[in-house]
Amino acid sequence: MRNFTNTLICLIILVFIGIPVIAQEQTYDVLLNELFPSDEPGGTAIIVKDGETVYLKAFGKANLELDVDMQTDNIFRIGSITKQFTACAILKLMEEGKISLQDDITKYLEDYPIHGHKITIEHLLTHTSGIKSMTSLKKWDNEARKKDFTPEEMIDWFKNEPMDFAPGEEFRYNNSAYFILGYIIEKVSGKSYAEYLKETFFEPLGMDNTSYGNTSDIVLNRVAGYQKNKDDFQNADFLSMTQPYAAGSLLSNVEDLSIWYHAVNDGKVISKESLKMAHTSYVLNNGKKTNYGYGWFLGNIQGIQMYQHGGGINGYLTASLFLPDENLFVAVFSNCTCHGPGQVAVKLASEAIGKPYEWEQIDLATELLESYVGVYESEYDGKRIISFKNDSLYSMVKGGSKTHIMPFEKNKFFMDDSFATLVFQHDDNGKVSSVTSKSPRGETIWEKISDKVPVKKFIELDKSVMESYVGKYELMPEFILSVFIEGDKFFTQATGQNKVEIKPISKNEFQLVDVDAKLIFHSDENDKVISLTLIQNGEHKAKKIE
Repeated sequence: MRNFTNTLICLIILVFIGIPVIAQEQTYDVLLNELFPSDEPGGTAIIVKDGETVYLKAFGKANLELDVDMQTDNIFRIGSITKQFTACAILKLMEEGKISLQDDITKYLEDYPIHGHKITIEHLLTHTSGIKSMTSLKKWDNEARKKDFTPEEMIDWFKNEPMDFAPGEEFRYNNSAYFILGYIIEKVSGKSYAEYLKETFFEPLGMDNTSYGNTSDIVLNRVAGYQKNKDDFQNADFLSMTQPYAAGSLLSNVEDLSIWYHAVNDGKVISKESLKMAHTSYVLNNGKKTNYGYGWFLGNIQGIQMYQHGGGINGYLTASLFLPDENLFVAVFSNCTCHGPGQVAVKLASEAIGKPYEWEQIDLATELLESYVGVYESEYDGKRIISFKNDSLYSMVKGGSKTHIMPFEKNKFFMDDSFATLVFQHDDNGKVSSVTSKSPRGETIWEKISDKVPVKKFIELDKSVMESYVGKYELMPEFILSVFIEGDKFFTQATGQNKVEIKPISKNEFQLVDVDAKLIFHSDENDKVISLTLIQNGEHKAKKIE
């Protein structure tokens, strides 16, 4: 009887332990089924806690034309997740005394134009070199993407472009920089980039499903890649895999990537000292942290340290993250550029550690809400405007759009469809003095500099003047800004984005409504509109094409 009672107690304990586990799995399922409908391109997801795979599932289709379901071992292009492999290869060569991160790149590319600057390997690793990214060039169009290049030919293709800024002055995501790193790996190691990674990382770690991708090889379990055109799915546009190279050409699956992340964290790839360097934010010349180390973005989930990277490449989107203090790995891969996995990966991780991003809106008195209104400024990130309209608060940062913020506690607000929160602080007199923004990318303090929100003054223009601006303007290949009239209102709409109303502040200048951006139209000597400039986090010129 005693044994029976003990057995019964054990069974009851196991049942009650199993209930939250089942509920958690159901939560994961709901998130992923929403992202990947069963009859569309799909994806795979993995959650590994303390070395044990607690969740591994596949969703949707691996191939639409053959009506083949996705499997958990399917292989994807992982895009820019490749960068952490490149960074670790560089650090491995550094540990062997073969390179220094402070080496000038002209040590390996003697004729590279550096415009009087010193551009180091570290600048390349941290996206702070100032070299123009090849994927931002207008000449990188559909035809250019089909061409095969040797590493030397590709570098020659972009090296004479003007620099964007002096090294160390800014963080600007840069595929050219990681391409150059791949070339340096080849020159120092005497092996091709693909051979070096295979012999140094993939084979020793047992990553049998990871390789350098190309379009001609037969790769068992590789899924097709898709894109969406309005309501229809299409095969992804062709891209020669000689071009992403060390910035984005690897193939893998979620289980192999788990092997990789755990090996990195356990010191089996690079030393713990090198890993600490890779996971420390680079600091710009002005003292601002970039929240990017060497091949990884750095941040947190609900205050818990995280390092992560995603990828986006023709036909595929990927997300991966690791919480070292929780020994938690999460990855979500998609075989369509229409299903972004980044937010879902963060939600999965927050659920797995028992700290989901869930807030319940409360009501606050109008007088209290109005006390938060004003202009706030951070040391490095410009201004944030908090405004009040229709009994609600809104936030807008430099270059961003006006976003509804909702209170979940006094002085604490959350944003719809976001992981970001705003926490307001008060001075000794009880007056709002600052606001702290918190998100997975980090925290920023914004000091209040004014209680008054600036108001834009708009003018009236004849409809004939506005009609002269109607058309399509090319910001970059396949990224078009359309300008059009609906009724008595003027709108602009970027490829893949929602339309935004614009209002005139002068004859040729228009402010985007509820967005910190404006358009300036340019005409030739015959008063024919030929181009525009988008002012939003810098100047972006666009030629009129229709």
